[in-house]
Parts: sequence; C-alpha cells; structure tokens
Amino acid sequence: MINIKIKVLPVICFMAAIIYSCDEVFPEAPAENELLDGPIGALSFSEQNRFLAGDVAFNDEIFTPESGLGPMFVATSCGSCHPGDGKGHPFTTLTRFGQTSPGQSTDFPAGAPQLQNRAIPGFEPEKLTLGTPFMKFTPPAVTGLGLLAALTDEQILKNADPDDVDGDGISGIPNYIDPPDYFQPKWFHQAVNAQFIGRFGKKAAAIDLLQQTATAYNQDMGVTSTFEPLDVATDLSVDPEVSDQTIREVVFYLSTLKAPIQRDPETYNVIQGQQIFTDINCGSCHIPSWTTPESDIPALSNKTFHPYTDLLLHDMGPELDDGATEGSAETYEWRTPPLWGLGLSPDSQGGEFFLMHDGRAKSIEEAILMHGGEANDSRGSFEQLSDIDKQKLLTFLKSL
Repeated sequence: MINIKIKVLPVICFMAAIIYSCDEVFPEAPAENELLDGPIGALSFSEQNRFLAGDVAFNDEIFTPESGLGPMFVATSCGSCHPGDGKGHPFTTLTRFGQTSPGQSTDFPAGAPQLQNRAIPGFEPEKLTLGTPFMKFTPPAVTGLGLLAALTDEQILKNADPDDVDGDGISGIPNYIDPPDYFQPKWFHQAVNAQFIGRFGKKAAAIDLLQQTATAYNQDMGVTSTFEPLDVATDLSVDPEVSDQTIREVVFYLSTLKAPIQRDPETYNVIQGQQIFTDINCGSCHIPSWTTPESDIPALSNKTFHPYTDLLLHDMGPELDDGATEGSAETYEWRTPPLWGLGLSPDSQGGEFFLMHDGRAKSIEEAILMHGGEANDSRGSFEQLSDIDKQKLLTFLKSL
C-alpha cells in the first residue's frame, strides 16, 4: 500500500497541475511553532493514548440534548470556545455574574456564576436583570496549562508583594478560593484558612485543571458530572451526563498540551524588543521564565518554560473594573494572563486580535494602553518610546 501511494502521488500532482500547482494540491504543513495544539514531548505510549482520548473529547465531541446538552448552555463543545486550542472570539465570550465583592457567599441564583445565553427547544435562555454587575470573559488559549499547574504554591507566593515592600508599585496577590468537595490537594498546595490559591481563569478562580474542566462542562455546556452534579437550570442534582473517565481524559489532555513555541527568537528586533519589555518593567508581572519541580506526570518534571505570567492578581485600574468578581479578588483585580502564544491569537480569532479579559482591545498596542493601576508606570514608559522602539516591542510580543 505504501509503494502504491508513492507511485500514484506524482500522477495526481501532474494531473492537478493543469489547474493548480503541486504546492496548492499538497500544501506544506505549518511549522510546529505556528501551531498551538500538540502534545508535550516525552509522553509514554499509554500517556499518548490518554492524550488522544482527551483530544477527541475536547475537540470532537459535540453535545446534543440527547447526550446531555443544556437545557441552558453557552457552547456545545469544548473546542468551539477554544478552536485549535487557541483563544476564543467575541461570539464565544462568556458572561459571569453573581459576586460583587471579595469573599461574598457563593449562594448564587440558579445558573450563576455564568450566564447560559442559549437553550435547547422548550426552554428559555438565561437573562440578566437590569443593573446586575457582570464580567465578559473571552475564552483563553489552553496550551501549556499543565506546566502552570505543576508549579508549587511556594513558587507563586515568592512573587507576591501585597504591601509593595520593594516600592516598585507592583503588589501582586494570590486569589484564595474555597475548594470544591472533590478537590484533592497535591503535595505543593498550601491551605490558608481552608482555601487554596487559584491559578486558572481571568480572576484565577480555579485551583486546578480538574476544577476548571468539570466547571466548564457544567457551566458552559450544562453537562453534569459526579464532580459538578447540579443542573444549571434548576440547581438540583441530576444523574451524571459525562463520565469521570472522560473528565479525567480531558484534564490529562490539557495537562500535556505543549507550551507555545516562540518564533524567530534570535532576530535583532525580537531581541531588542525583549530588552525593551524588561526595561519598561513589564516583566514584573509578566514573569518570563519558570521551572517546574518533580511532577506526577514525568514529562512535566524539571522543565523550564516561558509563559510570561506570575499567576497573581493585580489592580488594573478603574477602567477595567467591571463591578463583579470571583473568590477573594477585588472587582478591579485581574490575574496576569500568560503572553505565550500571543502572536498566534488571530489564527483562532478570525484573523484579528481580541485581547484583554473581554476582547475589547483590537491590537496589542491598544491592550497595553488599557493597562492602569499597578501598570500605570509601564504604560507611561511605553507611551514615551520612539515609534521604532514601540515596533520592536510589538515584534517581540508577536513572536511569543
């Protein structure tokens, strides 16, 4: 069969060349650094099988009312919000509501904390009452999450400076979250008053990838599990609509997706732009490099990676205060988003940028200029750069 394919290929190319070139008929595959999806290296055979099973559940499984969708929902699959494992589009933006102050009781109305704006036939989608504070969240890229999950709380807390002791104007703090009943702390989690540091989400409201995944099935698709058994429409417990095995396969998939690969790191403008990034103090929050400790997934152990985040909350100023929050975060505090993969965002966002937590920024420069609060000085330094230096910085950021 292999020999037949090799012999037939030139004939197909020759015949197709009457209309198209061979490159058009058999286009070259994208380079690895142009793609976000794909597994981290050094997975065992059994781990590769688990990765593939999670890949199918995440990207190929589309829920219907017969398989558990709804009755109210936002999306019908994981991949519809994270195409190619990348950022979502404004059409897939999520709406969160219910908590308006830090530490507020989580006894929210049915459906909260997320608005289910679609419904299966016979049901009405959820609507917010006039005046209800809410936040819009553009779905993030999901690559490299396992490396962030493998970091210890101690590593994260080393960068916290709630009282700005060093006087640099940056005072990142963790978001402490009440754990769900099914949360099982690993050796590196540190409880503080029975709460744990959140790492994932725009406000760092999810402690680990199991919580992130089970909650997404429930809140995004209206699909219940043994982890999140409450129906979003009634707040009543119902039989699981997705198996524990599928949930854990998706968690493994998210844990073992590769980190985004920087493009053209050795070019002059990228090197110069990285230095400017450091000079204007962007790296105080967008910390470039981390190294994981030993992990229960060997491929994640002792890996140095470059996400450009500190996983902490920062005051981003009144312009980004949406009046709603999650966990112990203030309404104006946001987790530093990782910058890796930034330059590939348009690939999953319809060919253009939709940045910041709700996609309101249509370019990287516009996103920088929306930074306030603790980022005021860095924004001011950016504004003072020459046009040439601004372009070098943007070139560096687009290389990530």
